[in-house]
Amino acid sequence: MTTSDYRKAFKQLKNKPVKLAKFKKHNSPKPRTAGRALRKCRRCGRMRAHNRKYGLNLCRQCFREVAVKIGFRKYS
Repeated sequence: MTTSDYRKAFKQLKNKPVKLAKFKKHNSPKPRTAGRALRKCRRCGRMRAHNRKYGLNLCRQCFREVAVKIGFRKYS
């Protein structure tokens, strides 16, 4: 269930507190503990192509833009 659907259900169950509590218990999104969606690029928020080495936490596109400012050099 997506987040938008989860919030829409609250409007429908507002007048039924017992059913609302049961709905929240069984259908609330679980906190992430592993996987790709746990980490985001701290610059743009992208989830994919993520580089965590050296504590960078940047996606590859942002890394290419800021690499020289951070102090990385291209050897080719």
